[in-house]
Amino acid sequence: MTTPLLSAEQEALFRLIEDTREHVFVTGRAGTGKSTLLQHLAWNTSKQIAVCAPTGVAALNVEGQTIHSLFKLPLGIIGQSEEPQSDATRRILNAIDTLVIDEVSMVNADLMDAIDRSLRQARGRRAEPFGGVQVVMFGDPYQLAPVPPRGDELRYVRDHYRSFWFFDAHVWTGGPPQIADGPAIDGFADLGPFGTHLNVRELTEIHRQSDPGFKAMLNAVRHGRVTADIAQILNDTGARTPPDPADGEHPIITLATRNDIVNNINRRHLNELVGREQTATAEISGDFGRGDAYPADPELKLKVGAQVMFLRNDIGAFGEPPRWVNGTIGTVTRIAGGTVRVQVEHEEFEVEPAVWEKFRYAYDPNSRSLTRDVVAEFTQFPLRLAWAVTIHKSQGKTYDRAIIDLGSGAFAPGQTYVALSRLTSLEGLYLTRPLRPSDIRVDPDVARWMAGARAATSA
Repeated sequence: MTTPLLSAEQEALFRLIEDTREHVFVTGRAGTGKSTLLQHLAWNTSKQIAVCAPTGVAALNVEGQTIHSLFKLPLGIIGQSEEPQSDATRRILNAIDTLVIDEVSMVNADLMDAIDRSLRQARGRRAEPFGGVQVVMFGDPYQLAPVPPRGDELRYVRDHYRSFWFFDAHVWTGGPPQIADGPAIDGFADLGPFGTHLNVRELTEIHRQSDPGFKAMLNAVRHGRVTADIAQILNDTGARTPPDPADGEHPIITLATRNDIVNNINRRHLNELVGREQTATAEISGDFGRGDAYPADPELKLKVGAQVMFLRNDIGAFGEPPRWVNGTIGTVTRIAGGTVRVQVEHEEFEVEPAVWEKFRYAYDPNSRSLTRDVVAEFTQFPLRLAWAVTIHKSQGKTYDRAIIDLGSGAFAPGQTYVALSRLTSLEGLYLTRPLRPSDIRVDPDVARWMAGARAATSA
């Protein structure tokens, strides 16, 4: 498999990861090529790496394994106790040179410490952070947050951590708070007052947008520094009637905050189409997990004329550019013979079912190396109804135009930034209502930690 060419800053960062044992956090604004760098690392490293992610869909996207599955950790708050480890798990964890964690902003502090503790335990190197394994993390805390704890779990987090974010895990900060005048809890004192060194590197070259003015506006939204002038430009530009596809305009997608809004929009538009509704049922083999881990709809309902979004990149013919990418919008023109024809702009393509493979790492004693075994497969057309999609599921996608529907208001930090930063240009922005100051939300813990990380990097 070939991977895209790296920019100069991506190449420098790849060399840092490949040529050192530094723990690295790769971050950056939307569209700076974090996923491109991760893919290049996975295919070109000489190290024994294991790639994991906090959710099933995120793990599928990077052809890795979920954190809980790889480390055999329970769901929910894990606490300070060591979990039992089988011989097979210990062999796998002992074979890892570099652990790669994607979408790390969704990893909470308790889980990060459990990863550290598991690696120390399995490798018998309890005095070394992560048992001597290099940890490389990808993500943007300004976009995705961990699921907030509640009840007793919330009280536990408040007692043990400065925040629930991965960067406030004890392995990075130097340990939990002192109890009275006693020693630090659970043997973390060996990390020292500043914890394990984490090399924070922020990619700066944006590949999704080209207009400097729009880039500056998105950066202001990202950091919660939207001026009245910026808000007016965004609102004045977005206050337009979306084009009507019936007039021959290209399809346009709505990005909304909630699933029920998205489902209602898609259902209404599908019902308005004439013709017979057809259902493509996914083939699932092996243990693929629950429905929320599926990469596509298990039952995909389509009609001719349906607006759809591609859910993965086209492999394409050797040496040829892909015909579509993850996030491309098109219109169904024909459903027959086990294929679906989709028109993208002025071209029609025949789309066949795609296979998503669920991997699990294993240890090969003969080669003394890690292997990736396919343990489940999900086969379905790589399409989803796309008159609307949630802002959360638009993560990582790129659109030339979109209608942004914030409804009663953005309810999560970074939500408005994610929505706006999907667009390639300001000209593609349509708003169902003006942006309000309350829509621009930045988590104060993210602002605090990122400011400190930037100061340390520039010092």
